[in-house]
Amino acid sequence: MGGPAARDRAAGRGLVAMVRAFVLLALGGPAPPGPAPCRVLYARSFGAPPGTPADPARQRLLRKEQLLAVARQVTSHCQLLQSSPALPPTPQPPEDPLSLQDAPGGLFHLPPGDPFPQGVTVAWLSVLAVAFALVCDPQENLSLAEMTLRRLAPRLLAALRLLGPGADVLLRPEAADAVLDRILPHGQMLFLNQAFLQALDREMGIKPAR
Repeated sequence: MGGPAARDRAAGRGLVAMVRAFVLLALGGPAPPGPAPCRVLYARSFGAPPGTPADPARQRLLRKEQLLAVARQVTSHCQLLQSSPALPPTPQPPEDPLSLQDAPGGLFHLPPGDPFPQGVTVAWLSVLAVAFALVCDPQENLSLAEMTLRRLAPRLLAALRLLGPGADVLLRPEAADAVLDRILPHGQMLFLNQAFLQALDREMGIKPAR
C-alpha cells in the first residue's frame, strides 16, 4: 500500500483532475478516389460516466462510437487549421523528440448527446500525420489538459517510434499503455515535476537535443 504512494510523493505528483479518454489517431489524407478517412490507432477510456450501458458489449460499442466521433472531429479541426492561409508550412520532424512547442493544437466542445451524454471538451495536438486527444469534462482544468497532452505526445512518439520508418502502433499497444500509466495513471491529470519527467525519459532512452 505504501509503495505507490511513496513513489508518487517522490515524483512530485499531485492529483488535480481526470480525463474520460485518450485517443491517438492517424489523420488520413488525399487518396484516390477520395480522401482517406482518419483511423484510431490507439484509444483508452477511463471510468464509466453516467449514462453508460450496464451490458459490457454495449459499453464497448458505445465507447468505440464515441472515440471514433472524437477522432473525426479532431481530423476536421486539423484540416481547417491546415487550410488556413496564416498557417506556416508543415514542420519537419523535430530533432529533439521532446520538442513539440510549435505543434498545432487546440480545444473544442462536443455538446450533450453528441456523442457523450453530458458533453465534453477535447484537447488535441497534431504532429505530422498523427494527432493526440484528451477527452475531458468541461469543468476540468483545461490548461492542465493541454500541458499534459504536450508532455504525453512526444513521449508516445518516441516510445512507439512514430517518427521513424515502418512504425505500427497497432503492434505495440503495451508501449502506449506503459507511457499512459506513468503520465496519466487511471486517467488522472497530474502536475509532474521536471525531475520525474527526466527520470522517465532516461527509462525510455530518450535523449533531448543539446
